[in-house]
Amino acid sequence: MSTRAGFIALIGEPNAGKSTLLNRMVGAKVSIVTHKVQTTRARIRGVAIEGEAQLVFVDTPGLFKPRRRLDRAMVAAAWGGASDADVVVLLVEAHRGVTEGVERILEGLGDVTKGRKVALAINKIDRVQSDALLSLTKKLNDAFGFAETFMISAERGHGVDDLRKWLAGQLPEGPWLYPEDQIADLPLRMIAAEITREKLTLRLHQELPYQLTVETENWEERKDGSARIDQLIYVMRDGHKGIVLGHKGETIKSVSTAARTELEEFLGRRVHLFIQIKVRPNWLEEAERYSEMGLNFKDGNA
Repeated sequence: MSTRAGFIALIGEPNAGKSTLLNRMVGAKVSIVTHKVQTTRARIRGVAIEGEAQLVFVDTPGLFKPRRRLDRAMVAAAWGGASDADVVVLLVEAHRGVTEGVERILEGLGDVTKGRKVALAINKIDRVQSDALLSLTKKLNDAFGFAETFMISAERGHGVDDLRKWLAGQLPEGPWLYPEDQIADLPLRMIAAEITREKLTLRLHQELPYQLTVETENWEERKDGSARIDQLIYVMRDGHKGIVLGHKGETIKSVSTAARTELEEFLGRRVHLFIQIKVRPNWLEEAERYSEMGLNFKDGNA
């Protein structure tokens, strides 16, 4: 039997469940999942195997109305992910239905996908009645010619196997793109930074998570098999530094412990994690910060 391989872009509004679906498909945590919107910044590739097919998922940032340079770069990355993929999956939240954001995505889909197959995945189906699901399915399929529609719950796993099997059959024949045991093509340094940023996002509230970024500055493999990882958290103001530190350093300690625990689980070995906080008022305007996130600085131009 011949092998298949290809790229699948998951697109949708922020919080539609793209990262949760990616992690469910891959069977491991490769994408940041929080209750906050707009947490995925870089296009994260997760790799799954289905029969003879290798599915490479691109988890794009949520598509939303951009306001800042970072927003614009994220939206450009999302549409770029869709235009580069072999198959596209649009995720729509069942209980939210056809929002303004979904309408905007539907308008842009035809231009970006240009004849590629696009599947519709209605997510969080456990939140609505079946008649509402049917009417939403009809409305969306009337608005765009989807190749197939799937009813799923990414969180609980309902319908995900059917979607994965269908996707496997749509990919072009060819050799696998990654080694069989590889689940993501992000550099470990970036995965480590994403894990710490997720812990910060979960711990902090309001706007601050979008005003900070995390970079892995140094990664040292030690003789005893452990790894020393040095990270920098960039914030925009002195006041933000105090929030990240917390009372008597409690916040950063708890973030560091949670990130180190998850990194040790992910890497399967001991990790010595050292985190510093730096104030950089203009980090949102620095090209270097964008390349660290896997984004194109120029895409953020107004």
